[in-house]
Amino acid sequence: MQFTAAQIAMMINGQLEGDAQVTVSSFGKIEEAVDGQISFLANPKYEEYLYNTKASVIIINQQLVLKKPVTNTLIRVPDAYTGFARLLTMYQQMKTMQLQGIQQPSYIHSSAKLGEDVFVGAFAYLDEGVDIGVNVKIFPGAVLGKDVKVGHNTIIHAGVKIYHGCVIGNNVIIHAGAVIGSDGFGFAPQADGSFQKVPQIGNVVIEDEVEIGANTTIDRATMGSTIIKMGAKIDNLVQIAHNVEVGCNTVIAAQTGVSGSTKIGKSVMIGGQTGIAGHITIADGSKINGQSGITKSVKESNRTLTGTPADDFTRFFRAQAQLRNLPDLEKRVKELEKILAQVLSERVNAS
Repeated sequence: MQFTAAQIAMMINGQLEGDAQVTVSSFGKIEEAVDGQISFLANPKYEEYLYNTKASVIIINQQLVLKKPVTNTLIRVPDAYTGFARLLTMYQQMKTMQLQGIQQPSYIHSSAKLGEDVFVGAFAYLDEGVDIGVNVKIFPGAVLGKDVKVGHNTIIHAGVKIYHGCVIGNNVIIHAGAVIGSDGFGFAPQADGSFQKVPQIGNVVIEDEVEIGANTTIDRATMGSTIIKMGAKIDNLVQIAHNVEVGCNTVIAAQTGVSGSTKIGKSVMIGGQTGIAGHITIADGSKINGQSGITKSVKESNRTLTGTPADDFTRFFRAQAQLRNLPDLEKRVKELEKILAQVLSERVNAS
């Protein structure tokens, strides 16, 4: 696909400077872009590349004051990173909108309902009672179990497995290999040391505008629902256990594990490889550093936590600094012990 600078400026509500009719057909990093590509500059640290890049069109911050003249066409927006992201989203949507129809071989139960402009890739499996909204794209090898419901404009990538009864909202993206609605880890210990499986009869509800990374697993509830609320973004290789609630606009980075029945508030930021215990709550706006261990509820909003068990960010690093000083402190104590021993010895001799 090819676009003029004028068309792009209109798409992202930008202010054009330079040749409005120059065309671009692909994207490039500002330090590597060539003629016919569009790039962006958001971080002032990389401003030097602006003056020698070969990119035909560059999206920049509205407030940027040029230090040198440029011959490239510029598009000024309030935030270049957000503007470029919006453009990439539109480009991706245009590409996926071209996908329509049902590829063969695939299986679609006679009772399944498919909205307009749906795409179903080869080897996909849609079970009894599946209900698919408008403009949904289901890529090859995806499996949608009995009575699964999917809202409008949702993208389900290759190999995704959505178990029976789960509900997926509008404008959701689920990346390859994710498993939605597998059984929660429920086993009752028995007197003989064995474990009796507890049936998991709930489901998973994923609200609108959620994105779920590749090979992430979200377990169905024992009863009720595991809920991922509107706007949440979950990275690759994340484990969400049964009956967990993830709040609106919360982000969770890769290899994090959230144990059962934990409630995570809205606008929480969780770094990679974090472990969160079960049956606790995480307050709104919490920021948790990667590799932290959350073992008890975080009740105060907007705290920054780190370490295992997690503690206040500032207090943790103050303690770490003091810990580094322990060898010097030990040396000083030993020197004081020697001085004290010598003083005592002199007093004994004097008496």
